[in-house]
Amino acid sequence: MTNKELVHHNISLTFDFLREVVHHPEILDSVKEGSDIEFVQKNIVKRSKNGLKKSTRYFKVLHKFEVIGN
Repeated sequence: MTNKELVHHNISLTFDFLREVVHHPEILDSVKEGSDIEFVQKNIVKRSKNGLKKSTRYFKVLHKFEVIGN
């Protein structure tokens, strides 16, 4: 995937996420203020030495957005 394709994909994914939040605002209840949001499309999540990266909220992307991690 070229850099341009990756940027386009990430922008599309962000807008898909925003549409999902409009329909299901309770998704944001689990996101602490100041957290980063990162989308993963596999069951593998980037981990730090002590588990998941702190202050990052991960969303697994399948057919709908689902919070994963702590």
